[in-house]
Amino acid sequence: MKTYSYKDLSKQQIEEICLRQLEDDSSIQDRVKHIVERVKTEGDIALRDYAQQFDQVSLTQLYLDAAEIEIIAAGIPSAEKEAIDIAYANIKTFHAAQSSSESKIETMPGVTCWRESRAIERVGLYIPGGTAVLPSTFLMLGIPAVLAGCKEIVVCSPPQKDGKTNCYLAYCALKLGIDRIYLVGGAQAVAAMAYGTESVPKVYKIFGPGNRYVTQAKQLIQSATMTAIDMPAGPSEVLVLADETANPAYIASDLLAQAEHGTDSQTILVATSKEIIENTLKQIELQIQDLPRKDIAAKAIENSYAVLVDNLEQGMEFSNAYAPEHLILSTTGFEPLIPLIYNAGSVFLGNLTPESAGDYASGTNHTLPTSGFAKAYSGVSLDSFLKKITFQHITEQGLTNIGRTVEVLAQAEGLQAHKNAITIRLKS
Repeated sequence: MKTYSYKDLSKQQIEEICLRQLEDDSSIQDRVKHIVERVKTEGDIALRDYAQQFDQVSLTQLYLDAAEIEIIAAGIPSAEKEAIDIAYANIKTFHAAQSSSESKIETMPGVTCWRESRAIERVGLYIPGGTAVLPSTFLMLGIPAVLAGCKEIVVCSPPQKDGKTNCYLAYCALKLGIDRIYLVGGAQAVAAMAYGTESVPKVYKIFGPGNRYVTQAKQLIQSATMTAIDMPAGPSEVLVLADETANPAYIASDLLAQAEHGTDSQTILVATSKEIIENTLKQIELQIQDLPRKDIAAKAIENSYAVLVDNLEQGMEFSNAYAPEHLILSTTGFEPLIPLIYNAGSVFLGNLTPESAGDYASGTNHTLPTSGFAKAYSGVSLDSFLKKITFQHITEQGLTNIGRTVEVLAQAEGLQAHKNAITIRLKS
């Protein structure tokens, strides 16, 4: 892990090291285009072929129905069942609190305007299942979708080696009331939900993280179809800002927690002393040895770096430039830093708040913007599954009050028909 000194970096150098490792995106773009086009034209045939090619599974049916899901879910161990139950309850509580209604506003006498929420009718949830199967992602996406009242929730996840899904995803489906899981992964899953196939319904918006193939496919279908996406969520990342009150062992565990996601994950340490950086690196060397995914984590750490800063405020300057998916403030003095945070997906405050708590069970959503998109995007929430529709009603008094204003503005813009729509009503 290379170390930089913040005060020695120019603005251009800061921008350069804040760029994510995206150099191979152009090389996979053509491959993703081919996959998407083939699914668009060949439908289920392409999906079965890709299941054989990428998952080494021969599928006669591309989905599990309610009966099959129930049988698979019955095999969940009691400890995991209880953990999912607790996580489900916390996530539901947090997201349910996001529901709100807006008052009607009389902008002037006789002119009333307001907004009402409507659920997106058809949504697609992509649950990754490559190097790790993520029931937590199923909860993070499924709970707000159900709370929002989406009429059709299409769930896609890669098949396991037995041509099924695992008991954790099946149990999540039962809790969420979802009676079908489509056994489709990767870019082909995104394409299937965007265009629809003989088996997979077309949706209006696609949610869920994934590898670069998935991310490329989401961006491609957003520009090529009328299908929206939640955000361009790519490889996972974390930035830890630490001072002398931090515990290097805790910092190392947080960095490794993100590093084990994939070789393209990025973990950044921003610290106020060389000693913190050196002790954290020693802890990484110790802790990584016991990880089943140590080879993956080691590669990610190799592509990551540390930044030495003079103080926490300077560290926040760098963090805002980087705009991390996850920001951990490993300091007892985090309160004054909160107003300084402008760009981050989700923030974890203090030495006893690991990022993994938010990944699983604290209640906040873990589907977050990566690759610097936290400068403009929010993480998934209840609002992500809703549309806001504006309404207005004008009475006779209101038309009298607002009419002249609209006529003048319409005439100024040279739109006579707009003016006439007011004038004809005023005359009558």
